[in-house]
Amino acid sequence: MTIGQQHTVDGAHFAFTDRWGGVSAVPYEELNLGGAVGDDPASVQENRARAARFLGLDPDRVVWMNQVHGRDVAVVDGPWPLGAEVPAVDAVVTARRGLALAVLTADCVPVLMADPVAGVAAAAHAGRPGLVAGVVPAAVAAMVSLGAEPARIVARTGPAVCGRCYEVPEEMRAAVAEVVPAAYGETSWGTPAVDVVAGVHAQLAGLGVVDTSFSPVCTLESRDHFSYRRDRVTGRLAGYVWLDPSDDGS
Repeated sequence: MTIGQQHTVDGAHFAFTDRWGGVSAVPYEELNLGGAVGDDPASVQENRARAARFLGLDPDRVVWMNQVHGRDVAVVDGPWPLGAEVPAVDAVVTARRGLALAVLTADCVPVLMADPVAGVAAAAHAGRPGLVAGVVPAAVAAMVSLGAEPARIVARTGPAVCGRCYEVPEEMRAAVAEVVPAAYGETSWGTPAVDVVAGVHAQLAGLGVVDTSFSPVCTLESRDHFSYRRDRVTGRLAGYVWLDPSDDGS
């Protein structure tokens, strides 16, 4: 299998999947990593194991979220206990090197962040509601509380619906832009749009995070990626972030 995009900076690893290399059947073909979209649970488990192993990760050492389009953040130092209910959050933050954090998307913006010096990493799920609610600033604040410094944070955003394709009613565009002006957009055919990617990066810049980059992939345009807006019933992509363990293994 292949992973769509991978990047490493000073021991901080960032990876974003595409839809290929898994075992799920239509309409989730192939590498669906979402466990709440109607796919066979055994297929999802196998897909998650394949993706983790490809990245050199232990599948049991990946922290997932129950994403709800909010701004709540969970600080974690290990995977959720077996059988425990996964909390409803849209960002996870850790100061545990070697622990991988994952975020699921199918048009929303996956935001991966790390401060390699402090050993702090975060994964956030930023759709339009999360952008307005401020999930990215909340995640950065949680990172800072663990010793991260915004100027040292490396941030990468993955495949998402672009501002030229995310058509919305004019009232919605105005409401979002009132909170995040940079998210004001227009589709390629001239109708109101929201540019969540631009909004996320404007929030990061406003917080002092300067080492940023974004994926050129628009999920709605790319058949190599899942898109809820395009297909409705579909799979989920994942973004993963983790830091190399320290010399003592911690």
